[in-house]
Formats: sequence, C-alpha cells, structure tokens
Amino acid sequence: MRTIAIIAAKEIQEGLRNRWVLATTLLLAALALSLTFLGSAPTGNVGAGALDVVVVSLSSLSIFLLPLIALLISHDAVVGEMERGTMILLLSYPVGRGQVILGKFVGHVLILAFATLIGYGAAGVALSLTGAATLTASWLAFGAMLGTSIMLGAVFVAIGYLISSLVRDRGTAAGLSIGVWLIMVLVFDMALLGLLVVDQGRTISGATLNALLFLNPTDLYRLTNLSGFNVSQFSGMAGLAGSTHPGLVALLLGLGAWIVVPLALSMLSFARREL
Repeated sequence: MRTIAIIAAKEIQEGLRNRWVLATTLLLAALALSLTFLGSAPTGNVGAGALDVVVVSLSSLSIFLLPLIALLISHDAVVGEMERGTMILLLSYPVGRGQVILGKFVGHVLILAFATLIGYGAAGVALSLTGAATLTASWLAFGAMLGTSIMLGAVFVAIGYLISSLVRDRGTAAGLSIGVWLIMVLVFDMALLGLLVVDQGRTISGATLNALLFLNPTDLYRLTNLSGFNVSQFSGMAGLAGSTHPGLVALLLGLGAWIVVPLALSMLSFARREL
C-alpha cells in the first residue's frame, strides 16, 4: 500500500505541476456556477434555480465532460512513460507492474475527485448563499450526484489505462480515446434509440433494454441520478428511465464493474508487455 500511495502522490504532483488540477477545477466550477445561476430560466425563477434543477443540469454536464477529462489525463499513463523512457526507470525500483497501474490510477482518480468536489461543490455553496429553500432529499441527491460523478470519472480513467497499456504510441492512444468517448457519450445512445424506434417494442423487452443499458457506463450514471426528478428534463436515453427499472444497487454495481474490469485488464496487459 505504501508503494501505491507513493506512486499516487507522484501523479498528483505531476498534475499540479502541469496545472491539470487547477485547470480542471476551475473549468468544472465555472460551468457549475453558470448552470446554477442560469439553469433556473426554464422554471421561471430569478437567480439560482432549485437544487433539483442543479442536479439534473450537472448530471447532464458530467456525462459529456468528465469522461473526456478522464481520458485526456489517463490515455498516455503507460505508453507515454514508455516513450519517454521513465517507465524503465520506475520499474528499476522494487515495485511491481500492478502497483504502478494501481498507484497511477489512484492518483488520477484523486485529481478528478478533488476537481469534482470543489468545482461542483461551488454550485451547492452558491445555492446556499441565495437562501433558496431546499429539501433534505435534494441535498442527498446532490451528494449522490457528486459520488457517482467521481465513479464515472474513475470508469473512464480505467478505460484510458486499458487503452494506454495496449497501444504502442501516444498518438494511437489519443485517437482511440476520442473514439471511445464519441461512441459511449454520443453514438451508443443514438444507435440504441434508433433501434428502439425501428423495433417498435416487438422484440426488445424491458429486460433486454436493461441489459443493453449496462453496456454503457454513461447510461448507468444517467439512470442513477434520475431518481426523484422529472425525466423530461433529461435528454437522450434518460427518457427511457420511465420504462426501465434496473434498481439503484444494480446500477452502482454496474458502474463498479466498469471500473474493476478495464483496470484489471490493463494490469494484465501491462504485466505481459515488453519494455
């Protein structure tokens, strides 16, 4: 554990030196505050909108932004260090390859967690300062949104590590990462919606639809944060929430599996890779 913690601290220091932490935090805070004060326009309120609207807006933002940020900071975690020659130096110390992956993963997830908590937390603080009345359930939903947003970021950090451990150059890793982002954030939902329109409910049952949604972590995240809110405020696959009921525990387990499986595969690939 000490070795993993040291490697994680090294990644955080590099993130601070490269301004990744600061830039990500400021970006998330700026967008969160903008959504907080401008997102209430559809409800007819003045100033900050209700916390429910903030949670819905930030959830939609997270689906597009957090996966992209996670892939940007993780896609060259392995192949980048191999190209620079620093990986050989790192492995010359008494450290296992699995520890290297885990340490880097923890460091990058902590960077995203810090940026998410501070950036999105600014929206909660701003809403509190307005004096707007909010229910306890809404604050619990806001906290759940923060936690699942960190999980979503961890999913794509793990996917970025898998890509980085499989390819031979940083350019290929960057291209594949953008492709994965486009498929999971945009193409998958559009294709599934088109399939449902064509099928007209003839062959795709509710159980089948639930299974298909588990193939995309962004849909699991979206459905997790729909509880207690008007799904008409969402777009894309969120509209299916009214007819699908996978259950909160199943959704969280699905997100957890999307973290563990790519990370385990990246460790296996890196263990078999020649330096």
